[in-house]
Amino acid sequence: MTTRSADPATHAELSEVMSTLQLGMSASELHGSLAGYLCAGGLAPAREWLAALALQEIDEALGDTPARELFDRLFSGCAADLEDPQLAFDLLLPDDTQSMPERAVALVDWCRGFLSGLALSGADLVRGLSTEAGEIMGDLARIAATRFDDESGGEEDEQAYSEVVEYVRVGVLLLHTELARSPDSATQH
Repeated sequence: MTTRSADPATHAELSEVMSTLQLGMSASELHGSLAGYLCAGGLAPAREWLAALALQEIDEALGDTPARELFDRLFSGCAADLEDPQLAFDLLLPDDTQSMPERAVALVDWCRGFLSGLALSGADLVRGLSTEAGEIMGDLARIAATRFDDESGGEEDEQAYSEVVEYVRVGVLLLHTELARSPDSATQH
């Protein structure tokens, strides 16, 4: 089991650093990419995960800045949470104080990133997935392709959003379990 050495990275602090460094990717999409990569057995040392995800520009922008520690925490936290027997894994999304449209877009970004990370892991995602896992992959693709109206969101929207986030979270854990058992899933980069 991977252990976490520091407080987990938050969406707010990761968004701030990414905006300051003008990295051109949302915090949710980055976390989704990392989660997808790790979920499918992608292997990279903690200091090389950005390059493994074809994000060299982020790696170069970070250099040896203090922000590097935040990205190290993001990696170690995500890896530990995916392996946690208590199912601690959660999507890195804006908190509930943010507007519904902002949170919905972040969820779409997260799913898009997750699918990208799966693809970059090198795992054979065609063979060996159960019917349920295949359906989850299809649902994630549909979420990633969603566009939202710029509405404020009422109580029904809040409930629907919470249910979709939980579905994605549990689906990712199922995919991680299935892909971890697959002999073709892990690829050394």
